[in-house]
Amino acid sequence: MWSTTPSVKEFYNMRVVIFLFCLIAIVSCKEQNQQLNKFGDPTLLQIAEFQDRRYSDSLYQYIKSENPEYRLDAVLAFASIQDTFAIEKLSDVLMNDKEMAIRQAAAFSLGQIQSKRSGLALQRAFAQEKDRAVQAQILESFGKQIDDVGMIKSALVADGLAWALYRAGLRGITDSTVLAKAIDLLKPENRVDIRLGTAHFFSRGAKGFEKYQQTLIRYTLSEPDAEVRMALVFSLRRIKTDSSRQAIQQIVKSDTDYRVRVNAVRALQVFPFGETQASLTAALSDENINVGVTASEVLKTVLTEEAWKEIIPFARDAKNGRIKANLYEASLHAGNSKELAEEIAHEYEKTINPYDKAALLTALQQSVMSFGFVQEQLFKADTPVVRSAAASAIVAMNYHQSFDPSLKQQFSVIYQKAMELNDLAVIGTIAGALGDSTLGYKSVIKDFSFLYRAKQKLSLPKDNEALQPLEAAIAYFEGKKNPPAVKNEFNHPIDWNLVRSIPKDQQVTIKTTKGNIIIQLLVNDAPGSVANFVQLVNQRYFDQKFFHRVVPNFVIQAGCNRGDGWGSEDYSIRSEFTQRKYKTGSVGMASAGKDTEGTQWFITHSPTPHLDGRYTIFAEVIGGMDVVHRMEVGDLILTVELATPATSK
Repeated sequence: MWSTTPSVKEFYNMRVVIFLFCLIAIVSCKEQNQQLNKFGDPTLLQIAEFQDRRYSDSLYQYIKSENPEYRLDAVLAFASIQDTFAIEKLSDVLMNDKEMAIRQAAAFSLGQIQSKRSGLALQRAFAQEKDRAVQAQILESFGKQIDDVGMIKSALVADGLAWALYRAGLRGITDSTVLAKAIDLLKPENRVDIRLGTAHFFSRGAKGFEKYQQTLIRYTLSEPDAEVRMALVFSLRRIKTDSSRQAIQQIVKSDTDYRVRVNAVRALQVFPFGETQASLTAALSDENINVGVTASEVLKTVLTEEAWKEIIPFARDAKNGRIKANLYEASLHAGNSKELAEEIAHEYEKTINPYDKAALLTALQQSVMSFGFVQEQLFKADTPVVRSAAASAIVAMNYHQSFDPSLKQQFSVIYQKAMELNDLAVIGTIAGALGDSTLGYKSVIKDFSFLYRAKQKLSLPKDNEALQPLEAAIAYFEGKKNPPAVKNEFNHPIDWNLVRSIPKDQQVTIKTTKGNIIIQLLVNDAPGSVANFVQLVNQRYFDQKFFHRVVPNFVIQAGCNRGDGWGSEDYSIRSEFTQRKYKTGSVGMASAGKDTEGTQWFITHSPTPHLDGRYTIFAEVIGGMDVVHRMEVGDLILTVELATPATSK
């Protein structure tokens, strides 16, 4: 018979067990608190570190790991590294790994590596793959690689087919035989993401689909999803008929989503101005400023010589500086009026806002004989945004159809003097003109030592964007066919202690003059980019900086220390590409090419699939998207603040 009273020894053992259990629980809780994101796992951290340093050989061991999470991250690392030597190993994963998500990741990474061998690997895998999600990713990746649409034609996976057509179409790979399939994918019974991919195919890649005019117009007018509708209406510009134009004009007037109206206004650009004038001028006063800005930009390309005087009153009455400058530029381009150029210069003199001044200088690029006034502003400007706009305007004059070759000597003097300003935007802009053989400055400038002096003022990684055209100009003057590569070497290791301290759902509040935008950081997806952003936030780097770039129904962009888009700091971080796609409110890192990211970032107005796999996504907007949609060039960031841990959950 068992005693119910424990002995002293049993009691002691029970206390030890309880103590150990409590100790384990305490340690476990502590580890859970410390592991705010996946990089609390040292192996996942090591994989990410190898990715950041582009150590392909060190990653191969994890591709065969028994832990599927390690395999997944190792495979995805090659989407950013893009090493052709990894193709065979990724192909093996795609053919043999038991986990669907890992095969899908392998297909994505192969699509990121531009090589015929990648395409062949994807083609082989598609023949044996049974999972439809993996098939879809293989097809989309294949669209980035193929030289013809052969494999796509026989595909039965609707979502994969839609995005495969789009990816191939971006590269100009398409033919008429896939159009019937594509039209079928736009049917309302198909999922939204399928219709979205197909709509973007028609918008950017498809050709010769006029015979589907009535069907496409019907789908455009009846499509319930605004993001699909905005791509469809933009595709109608490829059908230059009265029916197409009338459908677009109906949408400009009545669609409830301003982004659809923006795209409709853009689509009117291909039609005769006499048939679109009323729609475009009405759009100038749309309740959303982005529609008005877009209409003014379209007018710069379509306004006729007969009608330019009719637009002058709109320019004079415009309250928005960007619309005013665009309308002035449209009128100056069409009318070539000396008096109008003088009016624009007078408007510039009385304007205070530097972004409005820059826009007016840009308008003057349509008057070559205004180069004296513009160069004067170039050399006396006290803000980078005005100085860079002046340099761009002078270079644009050089390309203007009315440019007199006899001015080339005077322009060469301006260019040489401007290169001494020690302004990277001016150097980069003017170097682009000097390096253009069609302008022929090599025959005018015999002593090009000023280019070498300009180069001495620049350095990597900070001045990558200016060094690229400068090296090309030097190579041109030296008679070399190919300029040396301008590439940022690894220079900014990830602060992993900081990364581990960032919750996977960390929120950030961007307080602006238009209201607050709340974003959620994606530290598990892009640890280097998130750590960089957090470091800058902690330094108050973004406070009092401007949104220097706003492209209607595309992006708003900030983070430039100059305010003109040319600014950066003396470091760069690595690109981090994942399967995450750009949608409405995605926050991405701006760059001048792969692995050149620094301080600038952007937020998308709508899905922008042409950015997928090319620009790092490191956050998403979770509040204040209405503020993003109202943002204008020159709007100010007041502060950027991290939410406290309690409020970021």
